[in-house]
Amino acid sequence: MARGLMPAFPFEISATEGAARTGVLKTSRGDIRTPAFMPVGTAATVKALTVDQVAQTGADIILGNTYHLMLRPTAERIARLGGLHRFMRWERPILTDSGGFQVMSLSKISKVTEAAVTFQSHIDGSTHVLSPERSIEIQADLLGSDIVMQLDECVAWPAEADRAAEAVALSARWGQRSKAAFGTRDTQALFGIQQGSTFEHLRRESSERLAEIGFDGYALGGLAVGEGHAAMCEVLDYAPGFLPADRPRYLMGVGKPIDLVEAVWRGVDMFDCVLPTRSGRHGQAWTWSGSVNLKNARFAEDDTPLDETSACPASSAYSKAYLHHLVKAEEILGQVLLSWHNIAFYQTLMAAMRAAIAEGRFDSFRREFRARQGEAV
Repeated sequence: MARGLMPAFPFEISATEGAARTGVLKTSRGDIRTPAFMPVGTAATVKALTVDQVAQTGADIILGNTYHLMLRPTAERIARLGGLHRFMRWERPILTDSGGFQVMSLSKISKVTEAAVTFQSHIDGSTHVLSPERSIEIQADLLGSDIVMQLDECVAWPAEADRAAEAVALSARWGQRSKAAFGTRDTQALFGIQQGSTFEHLRRESSERLAEIGFDGYALGGLAVGEGHAAMCEVLDYAPGFLPADRPRYLMGVGKPIDLVEAVWRGVDMFDCVLPTRSGRHGQAWTWSGSVNLKNARFAEDDTPLDETSACPASSAYSKAYLHHLVKAEEILGQVLLSWHNIAFYQTLMAAMRAAIAEGRFDSFRREFRARQGEAV
C-alpha cells in the first residue's frame, strides 16, 4: 500500500511454509479463506449450477465478468434490479474482472488508445467504449462487486519486450486513473494488475509502479495465455515476490489443479478459472489421481463413484457408469453433475492446501500431489 493508506479489507496471514501462505481476507460480505479458488460466474451464473450448489462446495467467493455483463443484460439493468448479488442470489463476496482481457480476445474489432478501448460487441457488432473510469463505474457502482479490478492491457503471448513494456506502462497509467475513479470505499476493494509477460525486469517495474499507487490487493496478469505450465512457473518463481507481502496476490485465469498447487507453493493466494465447469460440460472430471474422461467406454459398467469420500453428492452418490451414460446420451444432467463435482474437487483441493500449510507439510503434500497427478517431481 502507498504510505498512509489502509486497505479496505484486512488480510491476516496465519501460517507460511516457504513462499506458500494461508490466511483470511476479511470482507464486508464474509471471510475469504486463502488460498482461495473463485468459480467463474461469467454471465451472472456459474455455468450449469445454482448458487446453492456452488455454496455447498465451500466456495467463499465467485467471479463475475464485466465485459459480458455490460453487454448483456447491461450493467445499468442489473443496477436497477438491485445489483449483481441480488440479481443472481449470491450473498457472499464477488470479484469482477475489468473486462479488458475479453475486449482484447473476444471483440470483433478493438482499438486501444491512451483514453480507452473502443470495441465492437461479439454479440451484435455494436460499438462500446471502455475506459478505466467506465470499468470502475460498472464494477463498483452498477454491479456492486466487492473486489474491483483495475482496467489493464494484457498482451498476447509470445510478446516482444518492447510491446510488453508498453503494456506495463499503459496499465500503470490506467491503474492510477482506476484508483482515482474508485476513491476511498469502506466496503469495496480495488486490486491492481501486474503485467510484464515473461520478462523479469518488466514484472519488477510493473510491481513497483503499482505499489507506488497503492492497491488493496494485487493480481498477476498476462499468464495462462499460451506460455505453458513450465514457463508460467518460471515467472511465478519471482513475480509474486515483487508484490507487497502483506496484501493478497491473485493469479488470473489459472488453471489446472497442478497449476494451482505450484502457484501456491510460489506465494499466490487467489485463483479463478473456467476450467472446472468447462471440463464438466465436456465429460471430464478432475480427481486426486488426475483427469478422468467419462466418455471412455471403460466406464460403461464401472459402478464406483468419482470420490466416495466427498461430501458433494455429484462426486459420491452417482456411479461412473451412470455419468458415462449421461455424457454419451448428451443429457444435461451429466453436465450439471460433472461441473458440480469439479467445483467441489477444486474447493476440497484448496482446503487441503490450507491445512497442509498450517501444519507445515505443504512441500510433501505438493510432491505427493504431483506424483498422483502423473507429473514429474
